[in-house]
Amino acid sequence: MQLYVSLIMRILFGFILVAFFLSGCATGPHYRADMDKPAVPGIYHEVKKGETLWYVSRIYKVDLKRIIDANRLPNASKIEVGQLIFVPEIREEARKNAALPPAKLESFIWPVKGVVVSYFGSTKDMTKNSGIDIEAPKRKNVLASRSGKVTFASDFMKGYGKTIIIDHHDGFQTVYTHNAKNLVGVNENVKRGSVIARVGNTGRVRKPTLHFEIRKNHKPQNPFYYLP
Repeated sequence: MQLYVSLIMRILFGFILVAFFLSGCATGPHYRADMDKPAVPGIYHEVKKGETLWYVSRIYKVDLKRIIDANRLPNASKIEVGQLIFVPEIREEARKNAALPPAKLESFIWPVKGVVVSYFGSTKDMTKNSGIDIEAPKRKNVLASRSGKVTFASDFMKGYGKTIIIDHHDGFQTVYTHNAKNLVGVNENVKRGSVIARVGNTGRVRKPTLHFEIRKNHKPQNPFYYLP
């Protein structure tokens, strides 16, 4: 009888050890020393309020695409305050000595507040989105994302309806389409935050939507990497 009780106790003790081990595996961090170690030297930058990936790239003078690739950021990703962004091939001492972007470098702002319903690079009706689509109340103000000069304004852009393009004099352009009404014309200078159009559903959209693009040297960029 005593031998039987002893055997039962040993079995129960074994089950407890296994359960404890498995519990520790389930709740403990799965980490290897080399798992998240970057393949190239660099530093981590902690994101502060109002900063964008573009801003970070300008601080350290590192190409934006290299930062995106190093952090494996998806198209729909937005950086957040407190997030650590790896900046490749920058040494630790550069953190203190990093030159801030010149005062004349004006950041981008959201052209309208609403819900992003289509992201950069997504495909619909065999067409790849070269910007983002933002649903917002009809006739809501559309703002210039940066200061610049209107280089294109049309009421009949195929597929896009009423469209405005602003050149920002540093290789960047922004595009605003599906407008209900364009409020600025070609060669007009506009300030960041000024009203340039009203949200509409001209072109191929049914609901009031602003299609917004940021282009660098006329090549579409992911707006999420430039917007706060």
